Amino acid sequence: MGIHDGHREKMRRRFRETGLEGFADHEALELLLYYAIPRRDTNPIAHALMDRYDSLSAVLNAPVEDLQKVEGIGESAAVLLSLVARISRKARLADAAQETVLNSSERAGTYLLERFSGETREQVYLLCLDRKGKLLACKRLADGDVASADLNIRKVVETALLTSASAAILSHNHPSGVALPSADDEAATRQVRDALRTIGVELVDHIIVADQDFVSMADSGLLG
Repeated sequence: MGIHDGHREKMRRRFRETGLEGFADHEALELLLYYAIPRRDTNPIAHALMDRYDSLSAVLNAPVEDLQKVEGIGESAAVLLSLVARISRKARLADAAQETVLNSSERAGTYLLERFSGETREQVYLLCLDRKGKLLACKRLADGDVASADLNIRKVVETALLTSASAAILSHNHPSGVALPSADDEAATRQVRDALRTIGVELVDHIIVADQDFVSMADSGLLG
């Protein structure tokens, strides 16, 4: 038995009996790191993570490459930490998608804030809807914004056809900017709108997300 095994077993037993109730944020991290760092005291590593990122949420949403800058955090531990928030978000989105109705820009924007939460790369999504605004699918089309990404219009059309969509919402994020559409965004929007019209699908909005804010091009009168 290693020097830390007794303490680890006490922490695991405490979790089994009470969940995370009463655990400080650094203790929750310490417990999680047991499963990636088997032979080292993870308490000081957990403290170092909290010192660097200030909050538990920031730790779990930090990029893998940046996490590895913390002493004691190797690739396995960094990936484990990164997976926690992303798996949780994926599960919430899957649950929400069961009966998600996006029949207003406010509803669509709120849904997309969760979709892009913690995302550090620019990405483009197409939300496919039925006639009542129920979400049929949310498909990633490309990495990068609609101007810099290789936005494949054929893929847009195929995605709408495969989901039997009646309407669609285009969306992309500005991870390090503001949620304001550029001239390139407007041009790409018109291109997608016109392509979808050829198959009888209406592009009802293009929503741009940045941080905890979003802009609806439809509400802004920019959909054309």
